[in-house]
Amino acid sequence: MKKIALVTLAVLLAVTFLSELAYAQSAQDVLEKMIGAMGGRKALEKIKDTTATGTVELAQFGVNGSMTQYFKEPNKLRMEIEVMGTVITQVFDGQKAWFTNPQTGGVEEMPESMTKDFARQAMGNDSLLNPKKYDITYTLKPRETIEGKEYVVLEQKLADGHIITFYLDPESWLIYKQRTRTVNQAGAEVEAETYLSDYRKVGDTVAAHSIRVLQDGAEYVVITISNITYNTGLEDSFFALGK
Repeated sequence: MKKIALVTLAVLLAVTFLSELAYAQSAQDVLEKMIGAMGGRKALEKIKDTTATGTVELAQFGVNGSMTQYFKEPNKLRMEIEVMGTVITQVFDGQKAWFTNPQTGGVEEMPESMTKDFARQAMGNDSLLNPKKYDITYTLKPRETIEGKEYVVLEQKLADGHIITFYLDPESWLIYKQRTRTVNQAGAEVEAETYLSDYRKVGDTVAAHSIRVLQDGAEYVVITISNITYNTGLEDSFFALGK
């Protein structure tokens, strides 16, 4: 009986291990399908920098403006927003984040919590294509239904433990929604939901041209992209402090 019990236990452990392995492989499969939907590995690997222009609606303040975002692989981001004749610049240079204060016109470093949040936004395609390099892991979660439609749920865990959840359309494998925790203008932590839509071809890739962000359920910002350009040769100095 003891021998039978040990054999049974071994079988159960093996089944459990294989189930977990299959589940992990499923997460990787879903990630690869998402990458494929965005244009595929070869297309994304060719992108060294990205410039996106468009308009921004700051629902919280009831104002509209223009916006330009500059990304450089693997982790640089510059954002310029012009509202009511004032240009607000936010930059992450790969290590530090800074912004122009519209009230003083001076340049200030972002607080640590906002810097971490901005650094996550700056993560480029390399972190998606080579997650192990950045200690990023993915877990496949049970599907969820949003407004009557079922979505594939993929959880991304960053090296610092921060979690971003992707809701993927099972037909296109493009991201419909992202959910995470972020820091608002007052420095308080809130739940952020980002809805991506109006996907269009850009060269060999596919990119969302409409981005709607909610914070704690309230509409925070709506971004409409009019043009996306790749590989314009952005220099590192463009992301330097105060440039």
